[in-house]
Amino acid sequence: MIRHSLALDLKDEPSLIKEYERWHRKVWPEILESIRDSGIESMQIYRTGNRLFMIMEVADDFSFDKKALADQADEQVRNWETLMWKYQQALPWAKKDEKWVRMELIFDLKEPQRHAD
Repeated sequence: MIRHSLALDLKDEPSLIKEYERWHRKVWPEILESIRDSGIESMQIYRTGNRLFMIMEVADDFSFDKKALADQADEQVRNWETLMWKYQQALPWAKKDEKWVRMELIFDLKEPQRHAD
């Protein structure tokens, strides 16, 4: 199993943040199915202020590219992503059309020297 960490910002408006959290207490079943079908075995999203942090644990054969292609072919996923964009905003350093930005692991207690320069 492989772990990925990603970040994204919400629009810094308390009412929108509350709405976003409400949507995530009742995620559409089709969205949950598409997540699981892509090889994502575990996913959590945390929030501090308007910054989101996602942890995904994925199968060894998981591919962000394959997930993106599947999402583009799925009308419900496209609808969900359009709805979520009402609340989200790209990180300042995100590439064009990039939402969730993958984070780089810089420290691991189990292997503290592995990630050092």
